[in-house]
Amino acid sequence: MRITVPAHLDTNRANWDDRASAHAARTGLGYQVQRYVDDPTLLSEVVRFDLDRLGDIKGLRTAHLQCHIGIDTLSLARLGAHVTGLDFSPVGVAEARALVADTGDAVDFVQSDVYAALSVLDPGGFDLVYTGIGAAPGGRLFLREGPPILWAMDERLADDLHLRFSYFEQETPLEWDDDSTYVATDRPMTATKTYEWNHGLGEIVTALLTAGLQLTMLVEHDSVPWEALPGQMVHRPDGEFALDTLAGVAPLSYTIQAVKPRL
Repeated sequence: MRITVPAHLDTNRANWDDRASAHAARTGLGYQVQRYVDDPTLLSEVVRFDLDRLGDIKGLRTAHLQCHIGIDTLSLARLGAHVTGLDFSPVGVAEARALVADTGDAVDFVQSDVYAALSVLDPGGFDLVYTGIGAAPGGRLFLREGPPILWAMDERLADDLHLRFSYFEQETPLEWDDDSTYVATDRPMTATKTYEWNHGLGEIVTALLTAGLQLTMLVEHDSVPWEALPGQMVHRPDGEFALDTLAGVAPLSYTIQAVKPRL
């Protein structure tokens, strides 16, 4: 998969710094983080969605890559895992540390770009890698993401599903300039630019196989944990968003699992 050049990385980091600050607000907006302080048993909707697929993770050394402000990270810890969260945003990491300081959850956080994860984490030191690659022998990768067909749709057109962007990886990224984010906030974003690349499902699976992992699960879902296509979705009681009148015509997320074989 393509590694972003520094200029794109710096722009994306500024955007996620801005989002992290807004998402972590204790006002009831954003990720509603105060809930996790008030209820020490609460799990995030994202982690709850995949509980059956995750299985028992008690005692597992777990790396959570791209952990943002730590909501899913502390949820994994509440399931009994020993978790280290990693994110490239210094604001996101600071907000995550502040949150677990208030909740009392035992989670470590480190700041790093995901491509440099092995320089700051113990190589081969994890039983479970959540949303990333790099498990120990016998360890497991567990990732949930929006599928490439969703990223190829133009969310600005609400009268139908419109394929407007490449399904496949391109040399030049898509450039976005948008002052909104995917959860409700009490202010618009100020660092509004982002650069994004799409990756086809075949490219993703091939990357796992090339890394020596064995694919053990690939499940597609008719829902996604944010309102990916405004004006065309219904909000389910479990926090997921699904297509309304066009229900079932396209996958909206997928869960993939792979393991690193023992030698």
